[in-house]
Formats: sequence, C-alpha cells, structure tokens
Amino acid sequence: MRMSNFSMRAERGSAGRHRTRAEEPKKKPRLRRVMPEVWALIRPRKWLMLFGLVLMAINRVAGLFLPVSTKYLVDHVLDQHHGNMLLPLVGAVFVATAIQAATSYALTQLLSKAAQRMIADLRKRVQRHVGRPPVRFYDANRTGVLVSRIMNDVEGIRNLIGTGLVQFVGGLLTALLVFGFLLYRSRNMTLIIFGVVVLFVLILQQAFKTIRPIFRERGRITAEVTGRLTESLGGVRVVKGYHAEDRETRVFGEGVDRLLANVISSLTATSVLSFAATTVMGVVGGLVMLMGGHLVLRGKMTTGDYFQYTMLLAYMIAPIFQIVSVGTQLTEAAAGLDRTLEVLDESDEFADPKRVRVLDEIEGRVTFEDVHFAYEPDKPVIKGVSFEAQPGTVTALVGSSGSGKSTIISLVCAFHNPESGRVLVDGIDLTTVQLDSYRAQLGVVLQESFLFDGSIRANILFSNPDASEQQFLSACSIARVDEFAERFPEGYETIVGERGVKLSGGQRQRLSIARAILADPRILILDEATSSLDSESEAMIQEGLSYLMQGRTTFVIAHRLSTIRRADQILVVESGEIVERGSHAELFALGGRYWDLYTRQHGLEQNLFLAPGEGDTVEAK
Repeated sequence: MRMSNFSMRAERGSAGRHRTRAEEPKKKPRLRRVMPEVWALIRPRKWLMLFGLVLMAINRVAGLFLPVSTKYLVDHVLDQHHGNMLLPLVGAVFVATAIQAATSYALTQLLSKAAQRMIADLRKRVQRHVGRPPVRFYDANRTGVLVSRIMNDVEGIRNLIGTGLVQFVGGLLTALLVFGFLLYRSRNMTLIIFGVVVLFVLILQQAFKTIRPIFRERGRITAEVTGRLTESLGGVRVVKGYHAEDRETRVFGEGVDRLLANVISSLTATSVLSFAATTVMGVVGGLVMLMGGHLVLRGKMTTGDYFQYTMLLAYMIAPIFQIVSVGTQLTEAAAGLDRTLEVLDESDEFADPKRVRVLDEIEGRVTFEDVHFAYEPDKPVIKGVSFEAQPGTVTALVGSSGSGKSTIISLVCAFHNPESGRVLVDGIDLTTVQLDSYRAQLGVVLQESFLFDGSIRANILFSNPDASEQQFLSACSIARVDEFAERFPEGYETIVGERGVKLSGGQRQRLSIARAILADPRILILDEATSSLDSESEAMIQEGLSYLMQGRTTFVIAHRLSTIRRADQILVVESGEIVERGSHAELFALGGRYWDLYTRQHGLEQNLFLAPGEGDTVEAK
C-alpha cells in the first residue's frame, strides 16, 4: 500500500477502550487449539520429525544397555568369576554409549535447528498478519505488546518442538520401556512403586493447572513492561523536556516488581513440585530396599537382578524429574503460543468475502450518502453526513476538536465501514471493494511525518520502491528536498535517525510530501500538514503541496489559510454533523459557525475592518 499509517486522533473517544481478543484475559492456554497449530507447523517437516523420533528411540534403547548389563557383570563376571566376559561386556557398553552420544548430537542438530526455522516462519507469519486487522485492533493494543507477541511469545516453539520435546517424549519412552522390563522382573514390587508414581503424576497435573495462569499472566506483564519501555525510549525528548526521568523509572520499576512477583509465584509452585519429586524418590528408594532385600534374601532375586532393577528404576524415575522441569517449560511455551494465536485469530480486513470489486485507476469522486457511524453502540460519532467531492477538487474539513473530522477521513480511507448509509468512490460502494486496490491510490501527508531510521532515499522511495531515478529526483525537486539533502556529505544516502530526529520539522515534512508525490495518488489526505511549521518552512512546503494537489481529489484537515481559500468546498463539522458548507468567502459572509471559528482564533472581533483572508490560519481542531 502506498499510504502511511494514518493516526486517528482524540475524537475516537472511547474507541481506545474497545477490547480485542488479543488483550482479553484468559485463565489458561486453550491447549486443544494450540496443538493443531503446532501440528500445522510440524506438517511440512513431518519426515524430519519422524526421523528424529526414530533416532530418539535408538538413543533411549542404547542408553538402557548400561543398567541392563549390571546383572551380567554382578552374576556372571563377579560372582561366577567369568573373566572372559568382562572385555566383551565393557566393549558393548562403549559401543552403546557411542551410539547414544551420536544420536544425541544428531537430535540436537536436527530438532533444534528445525525449531529455530519454525520460530522464524511463525514470526514472519504473525508479522504479516499483524498488518491486516482493522484499525480498531491497533487502537486497543500497544505497540510494545504486539512486538512482544511477535518476538518473545513465539520462542516457546523451541521447547514444544526442539530439545524440550526430545527430553519430554524421550523421557516418557524410556519410562515405558523400563516399566515393562520391571514388570517382568517383579510384578508386585513394580505395581506398588507405580502406584506411588501415579499419585505423584496426579499431583503434577493439579500443579500445572495452577502454574499455567501464572505463566500466562507473566507474558501479559512482560508485554506491558516492554511496551512502556519502548514508548519511554521513543519519547525520550518529551521525558527529558518535562524532567520525568525519575517518574518513568518508577513506572518501569513497578512493572518489574509485578513481573518479579509473578516469577516468585511460579518459583514457589515449581519448588513445591521439586519437594514432592524428592519425597517420591525417597519413598520409592526405601520401598525398593525393603522389598528387594526380602526377595534377594529369599532367593527369588539374584544380587545382579537387584542391582539391575535398582538402576533401571532410576531410569524410570529420572523422567519424572524431567517432567517437572520440561513440563513447566512446555506449559510456558503453550501459553506463549496461545497468545500468539490470539493475534492470528484477529479478523483480516482484506479477507472480507463481500469485498470482490477490484478498482483500476479511479477518477476520485467521493460521495457520502447519509452516513452514520459509532465506535461504541449508542454513542454516534457521525450522524447523517452527506456530501460529494468531485475529482480534482479540494474539500476542507473544519470544526472544533472531536467534532468528527478525522472519523470522516477514516471512512474515506475505508479504515471503518458505516453503520448505515454508504461511502462511494466513483459510484462504487467502498464496502464491496478490495482494499489493496483502493488504498494503493491513496496518499497522505500528516502533521507529524513518520520517517524510518534509514536514508533520505529509502524514506522517499517507501511509497513507490520501483520508481526510477528520474522520478525520484523530480519528486525531491518539487518538494524542495534537494535544497537540503544535497548539502549533506552523503546526499540522499544520509541517515535521518529514528523518526527523522536528525532533520528539522520542515525537512521531515518535505520528505513526507516527496513521498506522497512519488506515490502519485488519486485521493490525497492532508492532515494539518503545515500548521506546526514556521513561516519560511510553510512557504516552501506550500509550493510542494500545491503541485501535489493538482488533479487529485484532496481532503484537508487543519491547514493554513492559503489552502482554505483555495478549497472548492469547506465542510464545517460539529457533533458529527455538517452544519455549514461552501467556499471561504461564502461561509465568512454567512457569519455563522465558520465565521466564529475564524474570528475566535485570529481575534478579528476587534478588527472587522480586515478583509477576509488577511488572517493567518483557520481553527480546525
């Protein structure tokens, strides 16, 4: 899209309080929804994952050779003095260890790298989707929160699919293999021990129900703290200008303390689990000593069998401890992925099935037919607005702050759909139009020009990356960018800094105009494009704006008087209604609301001898 993000102002009012699915609190991750998404990520790599599972099985079987061999070491080599078996037995242990080491290395390489690739894929998928919800989604979600969703929450995939999965599934596989072998050795003793382990598993299940909401809350707090820190650093000049460093430090510290309290809660829960696991280990060890000792004394089990059983039992209990640590990681990963999926659940404004019309090059005739709109039910912002802007004309919107001007512009941009009535472009209802084909023909110049931390060239080419060098230089000349850019040592390759901080306000605005010229839009939005500039910068920028407005349908909010006087029609908006319309001269002569706004700002009540147009600006806020 050739248009910068257009920031709606305060007249949205309560729109910022609208909650989306991405910020609604939930008690625990919706695991039934998470796992299909995990499978969707795994499916393209299913053969790699299957190979990983085979390697995992080989790894675990090889790992069991050492405890199994203890029976033959004790009963045959040591008790029966069969020394000829010692070297082959030790050699077999070395071979099994080598196989285990090789498969462990291969598993880490395969699954860890696969997990990192999936993290990258998911990040790209989430970032791609984050740009597609309606404007209300961004009104309700802070930038830092969305950044956290994209960069931090997807990291959980590493545990769900990478080494965490190896430890979890591998541990369970080992436990099952060992459990079968132990049943074969001593059914009664194994069943009793199994009962104790099952009791511990039930405790684990209840503990994880407690831990999941804690991890979910941690993700939310982390996103909030990150968001505030991002805003604080981005607005460092405002912070320093109001000597608010200590206040920002206090706000950030409170967020960190909330995060610390959450972490302490989770550590308390996991420490209880560790306590329970240690207790289970002690109980199981005591039972094995008691029951195994009786079996050996009665001759129902050899000394080698006892040592073998004891070592294999450790291989079954060890995965239980892994479940305590890895299970916590998997729970946190599921919570993070669930938060990520909430973003992906947000509606895609480009996927509306009603939007089937593709617009070729438009003439730019914009028509409002009895349009009503509200951000919240029973709180109308626009009430029965009707007007027509002919192709190539300038329509100015003036009125007091919060009157509905920016909402009208947002409807022109199709950021919102009318609740009733229609917005037409060249006679076509915007609710039926594919948004990319329409917005590609929009351009915008804002009061605060947003620039990326890149070169002058990159910022201007942002609206049309395929523009030729001649088109680029022509846009720079018309917008007077060349007058300052060519004085820099690096010319158009000069880095402007974050948000263009290395340039003056007038220079940033000229870049914004050059960007809009290069986009060659059919419909142009000027949002207070010169109101904050000095007279010298304004004079230069007005020339660029005059060129930019030629032959385009232009909507202007809060502009200088020179632009007002050239407007083909001025719409005076109050409380969501158009109360006056006409040219500058017609409305001034009318002596109504427009005259009141004009004279209120310029103090002409005491200077009525001045002719219309001799003032400087028109109030349009």
